[in-house]
Amino acid sequence: MSGGATFSGRRIGGLYFSGAELRDLLVAWLALGVAFTLFFVGGSGGIGRIVAAGVFPPLFVALATAGVGFLLHEVAHKVVAVHYDQVAEFRADNSMLFLAVMSSLLGFIFAAPGAVHHRGRLTPREHGHIALGGPVVNLGLMAVFLPLFALGGVLGSQIVTVLGARGIAINAFLAAFNLIPYGPLDGKTVMGWSKPVWAAVFVPSVLLAVGLVFVVGLGFGGPF
Repeated sequence: MSGGATFSGRRIGGLYFSGAELRDLLVAWLALGVAFTLFFVGGSGGIGRIVAAGVFPPLFVALATAGVGFLLHEVAHKVVAVHYDQVAEFRADNSMLFLAVMSSLLGFIFAAPGAVHHRGRLTPREHGHIALGGPVVNLGLMAVFLPLFALGGVLGSQIVTVLGARGIAINAFLAAFNLIPYGPLDGKTVMGWSKPVWAAVFVPSVLLAVGLVFVVGLGFGGPF
């Protein structure tokens, strides 16, 4: 193990994760949980709301929605890369995780937890598939959180409703944002492989994100 990691490498679901990779995934997940907990209460001025809610419920919601959405996005890249016989591992970007927490204290958030690095020879199609894996998983997670959102209304449970709403909203935004064809984002790689495939996924993702997040305001209500 490198970098002083204290985790042992493990095979999970047929996929091997090194000790350093497991450590980085855990660090990124926890940092994003803290950052989004602060973001959803509007920054440092809303810390009182977190304390009033008992700290754990708002942190749990952030870890289960934003944290899971980000990390499964990255794991999806790894899964597809390994499928194409790549050596692939996630590495956290600690400076960007620090920026995510600091920006959330100011009431906005810039989150780039790290990336899956892979090596080996690939065709443009294979590169495109690897890049597309993350946003596709985020769109799938929207469907996972939808029943929770509906169940919260049936049960009259505010925390279940918030969990479902934020899970839907965050994953819609992650899919759309990552498919922007610019810089290191997935969209540039997908478009470089196939413009029709990129458009077929990007356009619905943007419409969902804009409609749900910016028009309906889904995910921004609740006690915290």
